[in-house]
Amino acid sequence: NGSRMHQLNNPTDVIVDQQNQAIIIADRGNRRVVQWMNQNQQVVIENIGCYGLAMDKHGFLYVSDSGNNEVRRWTMGEYNEGVIVAGGNGKGSQVNQLDYPSFIFVDEDQSVYVSDQNNHRVMKWRKDAKEGTIVAGGNGQGANLNQLSYPEGVVVDDSGQIYVADYENHRVMRWCEGKEEGEIVVGGNGKGNQSDQLNNPSGLSFDNKGNLYVVDRLNHRVGKFEIIL
Repeated sequence: NGSRMHQLNNPTDVIVDQQNQAIIIADRGNRRVVQWMNQNQQVVIENIGCYGLAMDKHGFLYVSDSGNNEVRRWTMGEYNEGVIVAGGNGKGSQVNQLDYPSFIFVDEDQSVYVSDQNNHRVMKWRKDAKEGTIVAGGNGQGANLNQLSYPEGVVVDDSGQIYVADYENHRVMRWCEGKEEGEIVVGGNGKGNQSDQLNNPSGLSFDNKGNLYVVDRLNHRVGKFEIIL
């Protein structure tokens, strides 16, 4: 734990840049995004309240900034200002605003999905949109099927179904865009450490066989789940 070049402080997300064989880390405690390549480290974005990272098929880097309530897109190698692709209109709950964006996901069309944590919803911002649409939650904090509680990890599968780590509800939800409510796919059996329980799930990831990996944060474990579509 530290702020020197080879150190990190409370890193929140990591992605692999396949083109450059590099690892990119949201070094949140040091307010920077760093790139590690062949044991060489460099700061690629400075002075940013970074939380979530994503990369699209064109190699653009997306970073959520929970301090400024926005998501920006950056061109690799050109770290000037970045382009705002979600939020950027102050902290709030309007559809053009975010309140503590955490994890993000970018699909094939460069639409950005944002876990809008303090608004208890997931927003989808299409490319070049001026506002987002609510695709999960958005009905206040709660544990009903149409609600979320401090959502964290978000991933979208090939058929466009949205998976959300519903942090304070200790479950993973699946939402289809346009539906009024989601369904529980993992957990939902109260907070605990049994095999059918979670304790503050945060990160989500799919492998190429369709298995869902869940970072079960306060159980200090990662769960692997076969998801029935």
